[in-house]
Amino acid sequence: MTKTPLTVAALFFLLISASVPPSTAEIKSLVISDDARPMILFEKFGFTHTGHVTVSVSSVSVVSTSPDPNPDPSRLGFFLLSEESLLQVLLEIQQNPRFCVLDSHYVTHLFTFRDLSPPPNSRFNHSYPVTSPNEYSLFFANCAPETKISMAVRTEMYNKDPNGSKDYLPAGATQLPSLYSFFFLCYATFLGYWGYTCYTNKRVVHRIHLLMAGLLLIKSLNLICAAEDKHYVKITGTPHGWDILFYIFQFIRVVLLFTVIILIGTGWSFLKPFLQEKEKNVLMIVIPLQVLANIASIVIGETGPFIKDWVTWNQVFLLVDIICCCAIIFPIVWSIRALRETSKTDGKAAKNLSKLTLFRQFYIVVIGYLYFTRIVVFALKTIAAYKYQWVSFAAEEIVSLVFYVIMFYMFRPEEKNEYFAVDDDEEEAAAIALRDDEFEL
Repeated sequence: MTKTPLTVAALFFLLISASVPPSTAEIKSLVISDDARPMILFEKFGFTHTGHVTVSVSSVSVVSTSPDPNPDPSRLGFFLLSEESLLQVLLEIQQNPRFCVLDSHYVTHLFTFRDLSPPPNSRFNHSYPVTSPNEYSLFFANCAPETKISMAVRTEMYNKDPNGSKDYLPAGATQLPSLYSFFFLCYATFLGYWGYTCYTNKRVVHRIHLLMAGLLLIKSLNLICAAEDKHYVKITGTPHGWDILFYIFQFIRVVLLFTVIILIGTGWSFLKPFLQEKEKNVLMIVIPLQVLANIASIVIGETGPFIKDWVTWNQVFLLVDIICCCAIIFPIVWSIRALRETSKTDGKAAKNLSKLTLFRQFYIVVIGYLYFTRIVVFALKTIAAYKYQWVSFAAEEIVSLVFYVIMFYMFRPEEKNEYFAVDDDEEEAAAIALRDDEFEL
């Protein structure tokens, strides 16, 4: 059966709803202008048995370009759709190209434009209890062909605590303020210990070690801002400006993290005092790309799937992140190859072997970190029940902390004299090891 453009668009929006993360700013106000989309996804939220959703629309305008200038108002309305019902609704649309999702008994109907007050002040405001705990997506459906909608929409989603207070975080994210606060304390302690280590080894502290200290500081500030952001969203529904600080420190942290990995991979400051041209080029590529990635992250986090280019911004973020993750590997590979070539001519086999071992281990650690935080964490977010979404955030922070600890331990400031004090037998064994293919990547 041939599908109409309306059906194809509806299927597309229903499919992308499955990949939308739960929203975290649960009081949202937005304006829809001349929008002809058959379906608009506003947000996703995990409800308990005490959940409520409030939808307020005002300044509603319906403009039809079809021969019928007065479309049926019951063909335009809001509804909730659970993950379990998504497949059933998709099947209904596939079986009947003219099917309107508002007619499905698998959706939770809220209201249609038939319930609006008379024009010119067409508005509606109502709160609905969610008695069946689940993760729901809030949709607006436009089943009137050739019709454009303009309206101001305000949504409010929350669960009620036993004491009667409102919790504006989804059921799977209500633990995030405490989680981020805990990891802030971990990184603050880590920063103090790193400062002590640098102070007690002042003679061997390089510029990279100071940059690493800056990374820990920014990471700590990023986490405390995330904790405050989620705390205020939890109790008031809005971040009270903490989201701005969060995005500022997140931008600095991500750029600084990629920069530190690249500089360590090149051996800057502790193996050589300068960067080669190709290493500078990697930095010149990664830093602007990270600026773009953070812009995409802000657009994704501060808007939502209701904007027309939301999917495009997600694709931009994913593509840029993949490019940056690949780019930071090259300096480590170049350093390993350079050390292999040097070992053939300078006669310091044991010393070069230790450096090669260090860089090879760092290569494996970076690959493991990128794999887990980009793939495993995404899989956890996808398969975890909505009530346990916090587990994926905890896993990401645990792996990040482990990565920081390993990286900082591997390149900590310390005296290397005893480490490189080797005898002739060790030198000969190292020379043999360097001649084999052990360090080929």
